[in-house]
Amino acid sequence: MDQIIVEGGRRLKGEVKISGAKNAALPILVSSLLADGWSSYSNVPNLMDIQSILPLFTDLGACVESSGDRVRINAEGLNNHIAPYDLVRKMRASILVLGPLVARLKKAKVSLPGGCAIGARPINLHLKGLARLGAKIKLEHGYVSAEAKRLIGAEIYLDTATVTGTENLMMAAVLAEGVTTLKNAAREPEITALAHVLNRMGGDVQGAGTSVITINGVESLTPTETRIIPDRIEAGTFMAAAALTRGDVTVLNCEPDHLEAVIHKLQLTGADVRVDGKNIRVKGADKIESIDITTLPYPGFPTDMQAQFMALMSVANGLSHISETIFENRFIHVSELRRLGADITVQGSSAFVKGVPMLSGAPVMATDLRASASLILGGLVAKGKTEVNRVYHLDRGYDGMEKKFARLGAAIKRVKLT
Repeated sequence: MDQIIVEGGRRLKGEVKISGAKNAALPILVSSLLADGWSSYSNVPNLMDIQSILPLFTDLGACVESSGDRVRINAEGLNNHIAPYDLVRKMRASILVLGPLVARLKKAKVSLPGGCAIGARPINLHLKGLARLGAKIKLEHGYVSAEAKRLIGAEIYLDTATVTGTENLMMAAVLAEGVTTLKNAAREPEITALAHVLNRMGGDVQGAGTSVITINGVESLTPTETRIIPDRIEAGTFMAAAALTRGDVTVLNCEPDHLEAVIHKLQLTGADVRVDGKNIRVKGADKIESIDITTLPYPGFPTDMQAQFMALMSVANGLSHISETIFENRFIHVSELRRLGADITVQGSSAFVKGVPMLSGAPVMATDLRASASLILGGLVAKGKTEVNRVYHLDRGYDGMEKKFARLGAAIKRVKLT
């Protein structure tokens, strides 16, 4: 098991290149199961979640080739409709194979997934949607089974704007007979990226990026080539780190349009944020002002940036109110930030952060992916040494974070524990 050690107190300075988006790469890689032949993907991040899902494709009968940031998948040999527990338990995104398997093989049996412990995140909306498309659904022995001779288009209203639910149903409906309308669909950029790929494969998906998505079913799809969009959460994390350390960092290879809420909040802290094409330069203010944050579905402030901004507010001037409306357990990093000296009080779904002059290094333990990032950020401004344990969480969503911070001047290293 690895540990990341940070010596705080250095201002970050320089340029950092953002990797491909995990939350876009996973559903796009899964979409390869919908067509025969080789689909090729570039700018795929080197993450644990990516490495976890590729063996699942192989187990389902697909051929997989991976080299650097490129992945090729050929689903012509797709012949297994069962996604077993051992291959699914590590990550929630594995549930995304459910829709494509039913669409291609007429049946699917997928183990209930695992992932970060940040809330229940039930898949009931996936299943209700598939049932509306005509699939017979069973839940037994820890598996979801779905079966349909042919999926039939339908109007589906999603009770909440679920991202993976929207993606799963888009992929199922693209090969369904007739028209499917998803209402109250998620609007995230990753949804739009998946729709773009499905259309490049010969699908007919309209309205992605809005709350109503219409899918006109087609008989078959063909493989394609695509480049994964930049990771807006990784970009936001480095932007927050620049503001936190009073640094001067230019984030390269990002999509500023995907980061409007983060940019706005950083500017309110006093940071100087300037956009130049696909690059964003952040110069932190000497005096960080406290701000209030409410997490919301896109285009609101992302829940995946809440923990990083809590670290920022820990050393801000004044009191900040952070309201988490997406996941019920997403304050589990608070106790670890407190170990660094943060003054945080939690009341239900609200956290009140009273800024302190300085954090103090301490051993801490990561509890989920974004919590890991918040502890690294806290360590960057803490006096002394911060030891972050359980960094396998970090490796699920950040491609070489410690190396990128080191190139920006941080005193940070990864240590392998025996």
